[in-house]
Amino acid sequence: MGVLTLSVAVLCVIQVVSAQKATNASEVTALKKIIEYWKLGSYLNLTVDPCAQNASWAPETANPRVACDCSSNVCHITHLKIYALDISGPIPSELFELKRLMDLNLAQNVLSGPIPAQFEQLSNMQYLSLGINNLTGQVPPELGNMTKLLSLSFSSNNLHGSLPAELGKLTALGQLYIDSSGVSGPIPQDLANLKSLKTLWASDNLFTGKLPEFLGTFTELVDLRFEGTSLEGPIPASFGALTNLQTLILGDLGGEDSSLDFLRNQTSLSVLSLRSCQLSGQIPEIIGTFSKLRYLDLSFNKLEGQIPDSFQGFTVLQFLFLGNNNLTGLLPVNIISQSLNALDVSFNPLSGNLPGNVEKSDFSMNYVGTSINADNLEDRKALEMLSCLEGGTECANKVKSTSFAINCGGTEETSAAGVKYNDDSELLEAASVYTSSDYQWGVSDSGYFIFNPNGPQYTVETGSQITGALESELYKTARVSPSSLRYYGLGLKSGQYSVELHFAEIKMEDDLQSWKGLGRRVFDIYIQGERVLQDFNIRQEAGGSNRALVKTFDANVTNTVLDIHFRWAGKGTCCIPFQSTYGPLVSAIHASRVGGVAGTSSDHDKKRIGKIVGIAFGCMAALVIVSSAFYLWWARDASAGHVRVHTGWPKRSK
Repeated sequence: MGVLTLSVAVLCVIQVVSAQKATNASEVTALKKIIEYWKLGSYLNLTVDPCAQNASWAPETANPRVACDCSSNVCHITHLKIYALDISGPIPSELFELKRLMDLNLAQNVLSGPIPAQFEQLSNMQYLSLGINNLTGQVPPELGNMTKLLSLSFSSNNLHGSLPAELGKLTALGQLYIDSSGVSGPIPQDLANLKSLKTLWASDNLFTGKLPEFLGTFTELVDLRFEGTSLEGPIPASFGALTNLQTLILGDLGGEDSSLDFLRNQTSLSVLSLRSCQLSGQIPEIIGTFSKLRYLDLSFNKLEGQIPDSFQGFTVLQFLFLGNNNLTGLLPVNIISQSLNALDVSFNPLSGNLPGNVEKSDFSMNYVGTSINADNLEDRKALEMLSCLEGGTECANKVKSTSFAINCGGTEETSAAGVKYNDDSELLEAASVYTSSDYQWGVSDSGYFIFNPNGPQYTVETGSQITGALESELYKTARVSPSSLRYYGLGLKSGQYSVELHFAEIKMEDDLQSWKGLGRRVFDIYIQGERVLQDFNIRQEAGGSNRALVKTFDANVTNTVLDIHFRWAGKGTCCIPFQSTYGPLVSAIHASRVGGVAGTSSDHDKKRIGKIVGIAFGCMAALVIVSSAFYLWWARDASAGHVRVHTGWPKRSK
């Protein structure tokens, strides 16, 4: 019996050993070189066969991960994941010895150099992710030979040049992520062959030409995103066929005006953002029947007419942004539904009264720059701010001021120069209006970080030391916004002002050895309605993160209001070091009057001319000519570089 038992045990061992097939020898050699090259020995200790059963690196949740197909006589490596481990350097040639790879995930690292053309050798590849790296060069046309690809990502890199037309051969592709990749130029017509696409993210690239009409033939699309490019409208009517869309984000289109007529049967939409798309005409009533819509942004367009009555029928809508249009008439009485969290109607010539439930809990509303009567508002500070913005005649600050200073997002601080920066730690929400306690300044915010898993964050802070400034504490907090952040100096005396804007990038890291340091924050700045900075990148100008930067501008105040506007135009990375890291950020603001009072320059000139004439009577003719010439030069030089911008505010109906 003992001999029989021993024999059975030996047979079992032989069967187990024979069941554990060996991995292809050349693939093992290549993998070992890759592990050594990327210094992954502490994660992948290949003292056993890489395709060994129950290996710690085999489960789907493992990282790094190596998984295999052992259905033939030998095992082949089919899955390789090295995700967010900060591996660096070029992609090694040994990778292309893994001929049976089907799934390769190298995302969120610091890989450099070009995307190798040898990827075409991996003809079985279905999922290729190279997103969030430091890859450079052009997208190789050879990627078009990987015809089994179902998903391709090279987003958030530093590539350049056009998309290769050969990508149009990837007819099985269901997902294409190329946002913030650096590609430019016209979108190739050959991409019209990608009929299987369900997801296309292409924002923050230097695309030129028209928004492609062929996108309207991608009827499988569920998620389409194109903002922060140089594309031009109009939005093609063919987009009306995209009835499976759940997320549609278009923005920052130039060229011809667009209409909303293409929105007819998009009843599956949950997120619809068409910010700054040159939209004109009226808002179709049909949009109010989209029962799954949770987020709607039509701001910064040319829309006219009334807000549709159908907007009172939304049942799940949480965020509605209609600011900066030409909408007229009254607000629908029941527009503030139970589900609505934020409503922005700012900078529209709307009239009438605020809805009766405007002050319901968990709701915010921005109505700055409208003619809406807010006299019934319990929040008197917001009401006083509206009065100030209308020209100051009813402003609580009876004595006109000549300066204001704000510690954006933080508590009161005094600088080394003795400037007191007011507390600005008030909680702002997706559509907020707030006025300082002394009515010297106000702030309004519009936008929502819809994809942030941690919820909205409109202020940020850091514990790190800030370099380049004596008052480090001033830069440890900041206001951020997903769309539009405006500060207003209120009740100011007329004249020329020096506007100091203080910045420090405190959320995007400065570690070039980590993928977390690859983010780019880009936004625009307007003062008195004039854009003074375009594509502003704090970290780039300051020379790194956590470094103070002060930008100074001149502005002219003629109507008691100074308007400072920080606006996101869809550019920069979206998700480094975490989701929803983008949009304008400002640490502090200081504005002070520096010149003569506007409107009195003619009196000053008359006095000056009188002096010159008086002197001239007692001087030789030649001296008169020289003096006059000198005066003309002085007057011209004194006014150089100062642009007068007049900001008009609509009056409220009484």
